[in-house]
Amino acid sequence: MTENKSPLLIKRYASRRLYNTETSDYVTLEDISGFIRDGREVKIVDLKTGHDLTRQYLLQIIAEHESRGESVLPVDVLNDLVRSYMGGGASVVPQFLQASFDMLRDGQNTMIEGIETINPMANIPGFEAMQAQQQAFMKMMTGSLSKWPTSSNGTDHNSSEEPDEDLQSIKKQLAELQEKLSKLT
Repeated sequence: MTENKSPLLIKRYASRRLYNTETSDYVTLEDISGFIRDGREVKIVDLKTGHDLTRQYLLQIIAEHESRGESVLPVDVLNDLVRSYMGGGASVVPQFLQASFDMLRDGQNTMIEGIETINPMANIPGFEAMQAQQQAFMKMMTGSLSKWPTSSNGTDHNSSEEPDEDLQSIKKQLAELQEKLSKLT
């Protein structure tokens, strides 16, 4: 995850084009989605009025993923969200969702840190590759997978590869690690 705590400022022009103020270039919703998956917070503002449009664009990113068949939220959760907006009074749903995601993120970080600090297997050859696969799995389970980790041979498994190829690569790496472990015992 990115250590930068300040949000990436994106300005929306009257033409609806989005401008990355750090790199001085135009970006797409997919680019913004990538920044977020990489752990970067974003803030999207209208250039002319200065209004914060972040929420609107984040909802649009989710809607686009849903329209492509990438289920981000179960239908029951979407129904509950609609009910909470239509309920009239102050809803506890936003606070509950925030607390739930905070707990999930903290639990993931604690588990990964625990693996790094208390695991006696850390000295076994190939353990780093296995640990990278575990981290990729955890990111995938929480929906924040941005890149596959670098494999032991130095090649990147980026999102341009097919998911089946990534799965085959993971299976191959796992088999190699199992073989190394069996030779040690």
